[in-house]
Amino acid sequence: MKQVNILNINQFKKQSTLQGFYANTLEDHLITAHKDIALPHSHNFYLAILFTHGKGVHEIDFTTYDVGPGSLFFLNPGQTHHWELSADVKGFVFFHTQDFYDLYYTQNRISQFPFFYSMHSKPCLYLTDKEAAEITYLFEQAYYMNEENGILKKEKVMSFINLVYACSTGIYANGNIPAEKNINSTYYNKFRKLEELVEQNYKTEKRPAAYAQMLNISPKHLNRITQAVAQKTTGDIITERLLLEAKKELVLQQKNFNEIAYSLGFDDYAYFSRLFKKKTGATPSAFLIKYKKG
Repeated sequence: MKQVNILNINQFKKQSTLQGFYANTLEDHLITAHKDIALPHSHNFYLAILFTHGKGVHEIDFTTYDVGPGSLFFLNPGQTHHWELSADVKGFVFFHTQDFYDLYYTQNRISQFPFFYSMHSKPCLYLTDKEAAEITYLFEQAYYMNEENGILKKEKVMSFINLVYACSTGIYANGNIPAEKNINSTYYNKFRKLEELVEQNYKTEKRPAAYAQMLNISPKHLNRITQAVAQKTTGDIITERLLLEAKKELVLQQKNFNEIAYSLGFDDYAYFSRLFKKKTGATPSAFLIKYKKG
């Protein structure tokens, strides 16, 4: 069965001497790596992209975001994306594996940053001119430090990466997560564990109560956690993961609609179609037609 293409950091031509890290100008990155990728794909690394010029659209997990100067995107491993960009696009991009970050910041976790909390975190920021100037400088320095081969290269690169994340966290908190700042970190840990369990079991287990049991908490408490962290019910988290996979399969067109429903654990295609329409506003066939049209 063909799946959404998962890109490995070692596939990219402009390799850093730092294992598990890549940095480039966006214009060179598009020429050498991403310009012609039309279908959604994902990565096995963390990704940060800053647009300084140009415009377009950036689709992440089938949600579309506008691109323009000052657009800043963060993607978790496993998130699908693709874009359509104008010819004059400029900016910076860097990505790294979890090991690259964890081996240096042994006391920190990459998931401490709100845009990396979970797959349900908003993946974009639209920066003011002042914010864009500050973040652009940090991206530039991470890129230039990576181009050098002097002593303490990794320390220099990591300092600017962490500054990108730290400064972006302040901007993100002001505009995206006012209610999350006071949430108990235990909630986040439970939520991330829920996401892991859903990822492992969503095709065979769709009952919120079953996941609550796996986490040794009550369904009511689990729902309280998902509402606090993601403003969604436990059932929403499970269903959204199912429908994301369904959309990937529909776009790839490797199976017919009945086979897709069955592969996701639905014996009744009619029920699957009703659920899909209820949550997305379109039947599977209508979604695919609309997607093909752009």
